[in-house]
Amino acid sequence: MKIFLTGANGFIGSKLVTELTNAGHQVRGLTRSDKGTRELVAAGAEAYRGDLEDLNSLRDGITGCDGVIHTAFDHNFVNYVANCQKDQRAIEAIGKELEGSSRPFVITSTTLFGEPVAGQCADENIFNNKHSNPRVISEITAESLVERGVKVALVRLSQIHDTYRQGLVTFLIDLARKTGRSAYIEKGVNCWSAAHVSDTVHLFRLALEKQVSGARYHACAEEGVSVRAIAEAIGQRFNLPVVALSENDAGAHFGWLGAFVSKDMIASSEKTKQRLDWHPTGPKLLADILACEDIPDKP
Repeated sequence: MKIFLTGANGFIGSKLVTELTNAGHQVRGLTRSDKGTRELVAAGAEAYRGDLEDLNSLRDGITGCDGVIHTAFDHNFVNYVANCQKDQRAIEAIGKELEGSSRPFVITSTTLFGEPVAGQCADENIFNNKHSNPRVISEITAESLVERGVKVALVRLSQIHDTYRQGLVTFLIDLARKTGRSAYIEKGVNCWSAAHVSDTVHLFRLALEKQVSGARYHACAEEGVSVRAIAEAIGQRFNLPVVALSENDAGAHFGWLGAFVSKDMIASSEKTKQRLDWHPTGPKLLADILACEDIPDKP
């Protein structure tokens, strides 16, 4: 298959290019820069210049392709609501172009929306369309495309990691190095699910090849790793003190991250494993934190 891939230069997308090409697929990767073009060509992909906000470039990029995987997302949390709306517009534009065909469309989401109630274990069969996280609009849009006959599947992400990036944990590492301490809230017993990036890109490929419309899959190898254990691993890796903060002190320390650090974000992937014969084998989250690269602080 020839696949149009958004986010082709990103953390997940760049590795997905290799996963797809090694499996015999052709990749046309969306990129905004000369550097991105060179990276895609070097990886054996076709580079296509465009932008997530240029909806015409998305529509034109799909021409001649047999399917689409959408991994691009602007992770600037300062503009999170606007970025979720941008994602919704991109999904709608791509879906409209695929409407009336049998071409598969794999969309990226988050396991949060599989929670029956916030903090409960997320399940692939559940879609909580009332979730307070504004990115829920992406899954709502995906659901509407399924109703219009578009062959949509969703890959919901947990904390996706390797030794370079670890989802939200990357922000915790940056904060710990900036403040000189690695912190958690109260007892730190709340947990986050996680999966290695190599297992995640394999899951994306399986979801594409399976072509089950309306399917939801969880990129989750570990159902829950405690936030305290995460903080302790960060402290050990960077030789920083580990501290427990009260709820009252947490806001000043964590800022926007506090909304996540205090919550359970756990998910099951049992249905995903059964339906796609997906068996994650990559390193665990704590191992990658302990081995994470010593990236210099930004000037």
